[in-house]
Amino acid sequence: MLEGKDLILATKPYATEIRAKSWLYTISTLLLLILSLTGTIMLPYLLLRVCSSVLAGLLIVRMFVIYHDHQHHTILHNSPLANAIMTVFGIYVLAPTSIWKRSHDYHHKHNSKLFSADIGSYPIFTRKKFLSLPPKQQRAYLVIRHPLTIALGYFSMFLLGMSLKSFISSPRKHLDSLLAMVLHAAAITLTVIFLGWQAALLFIFVPFFIACGIGAYLFYAQHNFPGVSFNSNEDWCYHDAALLSSSYIVMNPVMAWFTGNIGYHHIHHLNARIPFYRLPEVMAAIPALQTPKTTSFRIGDIYACLRLKVWDAERKEMVGL
Repeated sequence: MLEGKDLILATKPYATEIRAKSWLYTISTLLLLILSLTGTIMLPYLLLRVCSSVLAGLLIVRMFVIYHDHQHHTILHNSPLANAIMTVFGIYVLAPTSIWKRSHDYHHKHNSKLFSADIGSYPIFTRKKFLSLPPKQQRAYLVIRHPLTIALGYFSMFLLGMSLKSFISSPRKHLDSLLAMVLHAAAITLTVIFLGWQAALLFIFVPFFIACGIGAYLFYAQHNFPGVSFNSNEDWCYHDAALLSSSYIVMNPVMAWFTGNIGYHHIHHLNARIPFYRLPEVMAAIPALQTPKTTSFRIGDIYACLRLKVWDAERKEMVGL
């Protein structure tokens, strides 16, 4: 059974894109998203507009995974057209390229380290550390990991975390974060003025609530699940962090399509240069990747993930309070 660096090397043949497929999936997803957003305004019946709004939210998730792959230089690298599309999309989803790439690259390099900054990740405290904190800091930590905070990822992760916080921290470096917030506010205002609150609800709020809520939970469950492992910095190694600290989220084919196979997260962390559409192929081809730590979208599995709060160093597992 392959392991360590040999396992990473075994994935390298799959770390090449099929350029035509990359463009096909990018353009088709983008067109479907534009059509569904148009449907939230133009379709004749409220029920159809609501369905179109929900569909738009799911398509934003898929397009975000494509954007995410592009930021890893996994697909459509060195394409001026792709760069332009992804720059605009990053601003649209309140995750501009300047903050998303920096924070996400940091996350990949430090995933599952106990004593690193929580840039691009949900913070993880040991049980001992948590109990030593004053009540105010304990509450702040728990608020960040609270199910409601995750469900409201539109505000907590994207509007406040990705856009506002990054701009405040470094205005010159993150001018695109300011641009994202200004354009988002302008879009809401103009939609309300010219089309009304119902149009704004279906055209902007519902799709963003769905997409950002799913995105925030996916990011949480990919690294906060029963059986996850965390290590002190000196005991950390890249391939163990990928396989032992990143989940495989079991999904039906429809949700796997909408989430761009991001559920194969253990493989993505092992080799981020594998395009999203090749991840199932890699898992099928390499036996060592076929027994990952899993979770799912079942209510029981979601509850099991959300109840985890701190790392118990003695038991070497995430536990609740």
